[in-house]
Amino acid sequence: MVRLHDTAEGRVVDIIPREAGKFSMYVCGVTVYDVPHIGHARMALVFDVLRRYLEWSGVEVRFVQNVTDIEDKIIARSNERGIPFEELTATYEKAWYDAVDRLGIKRPDADPHATAYVEQMVDFIADLIGRGHAYESSDGVYFSIETLPGYGLLARQPLESLRAGASERVETEDKRAPLDFALWKKAKPGEPTWPSPWGDGRPGWHIECTVMSLDLLGDGFDLHGGGQDLAFPHHENERAQALGAGRVFAHHWVHNGWVEVEGTKMSKSLGNFTNIADLLDRADARAYRLLVLQSHYRSPIEVTTDTIARAERSLAGLDAFARRTAELPDADADVTVLEKFTEVMDNDLQTPEATALLFDTATQANAALDSGDTARAASLAAAARAIAAAMGLELRAGGGEEIDEATEALMRQRDEARAAKDFAAADRIRGELVAAGWVVEDTPGGTKVRRA
Repeated sequence: MVRLHDTAEGRVVDIIPREAGKFSMYVCGVTVYDVPHIGHARMALVFDVLRRYLEWSGVEVRFVQNVTDIEDKIIARSNERGIPFEELTATYEKAWYDAVDRLGIKRPDADPHATAYVEQMVDFIADLIGRGHAYESSDGVYFSIETLPGYGLLARQPLESLRAGASERVETEDKRAPLDFALWKKAKPGEPTWPSPWGDGRPGWHIECTVMSLDLLGDGFDLHGGGQDLAFPHHENERAQALGAGRVFAHHWVHNGWVEVEGTKMSKSLGNFTNIADLLDRADARAYRLLVLQSHYRSPIEVTTDTIARAERSLAGLDAFARRTAELPDADADVTVLEKFTEVMDNDLQTPEATALLFDTATQANAALDSGDTARAASLAAAARAIAAAMGLELRAGGGEEIDEATEALMRQRDEARAAKDFAAADRIRGELVAAGWVVEDTPGGTKVRRA
C-alpha cells in the first residue's frame, strides 16, 4: 500500500483507492501564457514518477491534467501583444507539450481545456448561488467563504488566522469579505466573454479545475496534486466550491516542493525562472529527471549548472552499466532488491533512497561480472532495469555510433588476444582504440566501443 503525505491531514497516510486496483488522479497543469519553466517541469516529473510507479505496481491509473487557456495573465499577455488569446495559448501549449515529450513524461489520459467547459461552469456557479454559497456583485459572482465550515484546511490555518492575514482591500464595494473569491468575472473591454445569467463574462480560475476534475473523474476521486504554491488559495478554493455544491471532492491532496534559486522560490513573477527548453538544449533531459529523483518530492531543489553536470556524470555511469550488461542472458530480477525498492517507494515516495538502491544494484552487478558470476549479475541487472523503468529513467545501452571496419577489426583482435591471455597485446590494441577517440569497455559479449 502506498503512503503519501496528505496536505489536508498534515501527515503521511495510507492511500486507499475508491476502487481496488484503480487510481484516479488530477494534477493541475500550466497556464499557457508564457514558456514553461523548470518548476513546472519538476511538478510534472514528480507526478509522472508517482503514476509510473503505481502502474509498475499493477494499478490502473486514470491521469487527468488540465490546460488553463483562459485566465487574467493570458488576457493581459494577448492584449499586450495584440493577438487573439487563442493564438497565444496555442503557441505556449505546444511549448509545454514539446517540453513534456523531451522530458519523457507520459501524456495525460485527458487534458481538459477550460474554454471547453464554460457552460458547465456557469451551471455550477448557478447551483452555488442557489445553495447560498455565492452571490452576485457589480463586477461578477463571488464565493462566500464564511458559508463553508472548515475553510482553510489546505492552508493548515484556521479561518480566523486567514482573516487576520488578509488585506482589508476589496476589489468592489459590494464584495462582502477580502477572502471571498471570484467565480465569474463580468465583461471588461478587450476581454473574451461568454454568456451567463449575470451578464457576459468569463469564469474565475478556481472554478475551472473543480468542474473539470469532477466531470472527468467523478465524486471522491483518489488524489489531487500540484505544486506547493497551489495548496492555498487555489486548491482550497477548488475544494470549497465542490463541497459547497454538495459534492465529494478529492480524497487526498499531494503537493511537491518548489525549485529554488539561491534559496528563493523560482517563479515567473520574480523573474528568476529557467526556461525548460533552454535547459534541455544544454543538457541531457534525463539529467533533470535524475536530479528530481535524487530529492524527495516535498523538499526544495536547486537546479544549477553543477547539479545538472553531476547528474549527467551519474547517467554516464548507468549507461556504461547498461551497455556492459546488455548481452547478459534473460533472468528474473533479484527479489530482495525489488522488495526494498517497493518498501522505500511505498513510504511516501522516497525516490532518493530508490535512486541510491539503483546505483548500488548496478555496482553489485558489475562486481558479480568481474568475479565471473554471470547468473548473479544477470539477476541484479534485471532488477536495476526494473527500478529505472518504474521511475521513468531511461538507461541507454546503445551508443548509436557507426563503427568502421578498421575499428571492428581491432575489436576482434583484442578479443582474440584476451582469449589467448595475451594481455600485453590487448592493452596495446586498447591504446590504439582510445587514441582513435573511442571509449573502450569490456562486456560479457567482448570489447565494446563508443564515442566519449
